[in-house]
Amino acid sequence: MQYFIQQLINGLTLGSIYGLIAIGYTMVYGIIGMINFAHGDLFMVGAFIALIVFLILTAMFYSVPVVVALLVMMIVAMLLSGLYNWVIEKVAYRPLRGSFRLAPLITAIGMSIALSNFVQVTQGPRNKPIPPMVSQVYNIGGVSVSLKQIIIVLVTAVLLAIFWYVVNRTPLGRAQRACEQDQKMAALLGIDVDRTVSLTFIMGAALAAVAGTLFLMYYGVVSFSDGFVPGVKAFTAAVLGGIGSLPGAVIGGLLIGFIESMWSAYFSIDYKDVAAFSILAIVLIFLPSGILGRPEVEKV
Repeated sequence: MQYFIQQLINGLTLGSIYGLIAIGYTMVYGIIGMINFAHGDLFMVGAFIALIVFLILTAMFYSVPVVVALLVMMIVAMLLSGLYNWVIEKVAYRPLRGSFRLAPLITAIGMSIALSNFVQVTQGPRNKPIPPMVSQVYNIGGVSVSLKQIIIVLVTAVLLAIFWYVVNRTPLGRAQRACEQDQKMAALLGIDVDRTVSLTFIMGAALAAVAGTLFLMYYGVVSFSDGFVPGVKAFTAAVLGGIGSLPGAVIGGLLIGFIESMWSAYFSIDYKDVAAFSILAIVLIFLPSGILGRPEVEKV
């Protein structure tokens, strides 16, 4: 039983990271109906930015409190990743917004490859480790819970609450929901559609950067290739939870994390990805819109 609970905690931690990335996918898709396949690489870029900030802080100051270091790493990673995604949206996606549906998809894949190769050239192909930032581990009834895991779950819960409030209770959120329903009508009502879409891209990239920072803190290492697999799994989580739903994205991320953790614990670890995608296929057979997704209504 203790081993089972331990795997649940591990799955909750991993799923929280997937959920943060998945929110960015679901926000962009909800407004412009586009899957930003460069989003996983923005997660990786955010992790590298956090790594560079950490190295600068430790080089400039003899001793930096962990809380201060993490906050600075997250804030800088969010700002720079948001800037990256703003430029990507403005240069690569906006000119193709009215084009046929495959054009933005192909461009997104191209931007993903460009970001990955850019980091590989500038930072090198090898894994980049950092010293352990948080090492406290608590033993509760024979189950080990690290402070890193607590931080990841708490940050995910707080950010989900903040972004849910922004989307549902603020003027920006109303503009986003209006653009989701009908961009032309939103523009006629005085909403700046381009600004709303750009802010959505920035918000999604900021969440991916937080996930990258937490990933770096948790595993202590990052590589230029770390964006693809988590990005695909986060996209899977967004579809599983119901793409377009913020709580659904996090629920989907948690489910993927639980499936991977449990499968790795009781079966062959080589097939954990097969198990996760098989569950996705089974769920979509019975719930085509995902767990919390809404069926699409065809406008006529």
